[in-house]
Amino acid sequence: MCGTIFSGVPLALTGGVLALWLRHIPFSISAGVGFIALSGIAVLNGLVMVSFIRELRANTGTIEDAITQGALTRLRPVLMTALVAALGFVPMAFNTGIGSEVQRPLATVVIGGIVSSTLLTLVVLLALYRLVWGHAGEASSVA
Repeated sequence: MCGTIFSGVPLALTGGVLALWLRHIPFSISAGVGFIALSGIAVLNGLVMVSFIRELRANTGTIEDAITQGALTRLRPVLMTALVAALGFVPMAFNTGIGSEVQRPLATVVIGGIVSSTLLTLVVLLALYRLVWGHAGEASSVA
């Protein structure tokens, strides 16, 4: 289960790197701090989704129903968490005053990473969960 949850980290890091590249901002210490914070957010989103799906699977028994119901039920909380976190960093991302050279890379990484992580987690994490735990569930039900 741990590998499935941590699969969101590369998805988040990809979005952070892409956001830095699009804004022509070099990697810095504050961008590195942003990547650390972003990894935590990505893992938390994955943990919320996977734990809810596991709970539904224990109640319903079928992996397809658990994934579908879990994705639909947790869609709004995951999107709202990502939206609030991303919008909170927008003023930092476009700051031009004193200290903006420190704030801009951190905010850019977090915003870009949250957007990519949220979108890809809702697709890739669920597909990966089905791939990994669907076969494990079939093997355990046969045995």
